[in-house]
Amino acid sequence: METSLHDNLPIASQGASSLDSRSAEVPFPTFMRKIPPLQYGSLSLKTRFLLAPLAGYTNLPFRRIVRELGGVGLATTDLVNARGLLTENPGSTFLISTAPDDSPLSVQIFGNEPSVMAEAAQYLEARGYASIDINMGCPVDRITKGGAGASMMCRVDQTIGLVQCVVEAVRIPVTVKMRLGWDETQLTAPRFAREFEQVGVAAITIHGRTRAQGFSGTVDRDGIRQVVAAVDRIPVIGNGDIRSIADAERMFRETGCQGIAIGRGALANPWFFRQLSEWETTGTVTPPGGFDDRLSLLHRQFLHLEELLGAHKAVSSFRKMGHWYLKSMRVRSALRHQFQMSKTKPELLASLEMIRQTGPAQGDRHGTLDDMHIPVPAGPNERW
Repeated sequence: METSLHDNLPIASQGASSLDSRSAEVPFPTFMRKIPPLQYGSLSLKTRFLLAPLAGYTNLPFRRIVRELGGVGLATTDLVNARGLLTENPGSTFLISTAPDDSPLSVQIFGNEPSVMAEAAQYLEARGYASIDINMGCPVDRITKGGAGASMMCRVDQTIGLVQCVVEAVRIPVTVKMRLGWDETQLTAPRFAREFEQVGVAAITIHGRTRAQGFSGTVDRDGIRQVVAAVDRIPVIGNGDIRSIADAERMFRETGCQGIAIGRGALANPWFFRQLSEWETTGTVTPPGGFDDRLSLLHRQFLHLEELLGAHKAVSSFRKMGHWYLKSMRVRSALRHQFQMSKTKPELLASLEMIRQTGPAQGDRHGTLDDMHIPVPAGPNERW
């Protein structure tokens, strides 16, 4: 009899772990040692720690930075409009920009027309991408009103047909990222997971919230566990509220998922993937970079963006990401403002040099920086 990936699932824990979220002494779950490395169909992943799509942030320059630091098993692009790919819309083309050191890469597509989604998958396969991910989790109103994103979870037969159409159109692995359901009265993820496995989906990433929740409240790890239990062979990737080694340990232990996908946690700590890989392989975790290390990452990421867009566009486009870095580095508000006001590359580099000379407003420039608060969209989804 064939052995299921999930024969060794742990008993779900009730309540929060007592482990210190900043401890490097959290043991890697014993049962995970029995689970083989992640395999998406024919695609073997080097680690079980994946960079999740995060609109506006997980672009090529950021992916190159976190891959350089180590530990990333797979990265996925921002969600890309399938029809925009086929018309080669400049915005869609930018989102799938890649480089030799950006591998393996999955492209996440969205749409509600099976033929268009299948053709977009073929377009990507022909250009050498490793995998296709179908977005069924985006809660944003402009996506769901068009019948894509999380709204697909409200149309069972139609959605299964669309996913099957994409799977059958290509030879590379097709995966799905979804939420637990539209709201607490429609928790359809386990049913979808069973059906998707039957039509050939290679893996499922599950964010442990409903669409109605947006990013509010806490992730329902028991809901993720139910998705894990619903499939027999394909890996399930847990996603949501993973910002520390202890968070990762709880996700594995309480859900039985085979991998984890990290978005905002990687913004706060680009070294997180390396730390997670160290945790699994050696049981020890080296500290993340300090002030000067983060400033160096910021500079290199800007240069990567300049390669793509040219200096002028890179300066204006980088302000958003630069804001995350400088806040986490405890840079004085006046210097952050100077950076934000930069209009040319020389001005931006001059502001970074001033920041380097001044150092952080709090703490030691060589020590570990405090955890960074990562804001998420608030209020009704319709207003995002």
